[in-house]
Amino acid sequence: MAELRDTLFRYLTMLQLIPRQPGRIATPVLQEKLRERGFHIDSRSLQRDLRDKIALHFPLVCDDTQKPYRWYFDRDFHCSLPALDIPSALTLVLAEEYLKGLLPPVVVDQLAPQFLDARQLLDDLEQNGLSQWARRVRAIPNGKALIPAPLSAETWQTVSEALLSQRAIDVTYLSRSAKEEKRFTLHPQGLVSRHSVTYLLATVNDYEDVRQFALHRIEEARSSDTDWHDAVDFDLDDYIAAGAFGYLQSKTPVTLIANVAPQVAWLLSETPLAEEQQLTPLTDSDWQRLEAEVPDDQQTLWWLMGMGAKVDVLEPPAWRREIFNSAQAIVARDTDVCYRE
Repeated sequence: MAELRDTLFRYLTMLQLIPRQPGRIATPVLQEKLRERGFHIDSRSLQRDLRDKIALHFPLVCDDTQKPYRWYFDRDFHCSLPALDIPSALTLVLAEEYLKGLLPPVVVDQLAPQFLDARQLLDDLEQNGLSQWARRVRAIPNGKALIPAPLSAETWQTVSEALLSQRAIDVTYLSRSAKEEKRFTLHPQGLVSRHSVTYLLATVNDYEDVRQFALHRIEEARSSDTDWHDAVDFDLDDYIAAGAFGYLQSKTPVTLIANVAPQVAWLLSETPLAEEQQLTPLTDSDWQRLEAEVPDDQQTLWWLMGMGAKVDVLEPPAWRREIFNSAQAIVARDTDVCYRE
C-alpha cells in the first residue's frame, strides 16, 4: 500500500513539473526535480512512466529531436492540482484583469489555463451569484496604460528559462538609438516589468556592468555555449532603488512644497505621495499646502505636471522652473499656431 501511495504521489508531482507548450523539460532535469522532492527513480523507469503511464492518459508530447529527450503537455491542457477554491478563483480573475494591461500577451497567456479554470469555477456557481463577479469587476491601472509591446513566445521561454537556470543566451537585439541589429551574449541577472514594457537586466559579453534590454526588441534568442557570469554584488532591489527605472536626478531626496487644489488634496489624503507627507489648509482658501519628502526623479516631476493647474509647485526651485518653462513652451506653440492661422 505504501508503495502504491508513493507511486501515486510521484505521478501527481510529475504532472505539476512538466510544463505546457512551448515549455520543455529534459528527462535528467525532471529526474533531479523529483529527487529534490524525495522521489528516487532511475532514468529508465522514469522514461517508462512518461511514455507508458502519463502519456497514456494525458496529452504528453515527447520532443525527440535532440537528446536528452524533452517533455511537455499540449498548450490547452488543464491540470488544477490542487483544485481551486472560491477565494483563489476570485483573486485570479482580478489578477487577469490587472496583468492584461501590464504584461505582454504571451506572458499572460502562460496563465491562461489557470484563468480559465477560475472563470469556469465561478460560472458553475450561478446559485449564489458568484458567476456575475467576473463580469462586474475590473482592474484599472493608475495613469494612462499603453498597449504592452508584443513579445514572441519563444523569446519569453528562452529568457525566463535562462534567468532561472543561470545560463547565458546569444541574442539579436534591435537597438533603439542606433536602429540597427546587434548580436551579443547576455548573462541574465533579473527581469523588471515597468508600465507596458518588460526589461531583461543582464551583463553583456565579458563586461561587468548591468544593462537594460527591452524584451520586445530581442529579435532572436537561443541558449549560449558561453558560461554564465554572475554580476558581483548585484541586488535587484538596490538597483531599482538607485533610480535605474525612475530617471533619478540625484540620490538625495528633496522636499516638495506645493499648494494643491481640493481634489488633489483629497486624493493625497487617501493615497499619499510619500511616507513623510503633510497637508495643511491655507488661510482664506479651500486649497492646502503639501509638504513631502520625495525622490529627486523625473517620475515625480511628471506626475506633478500631469496635475496641471491644480498644483502650484513652490519648491524645489528647479522643479518650479521646469514646470514654468514647459507651460511657456505650450503657450508659445499655441500662440504661434494662432498667428499663422
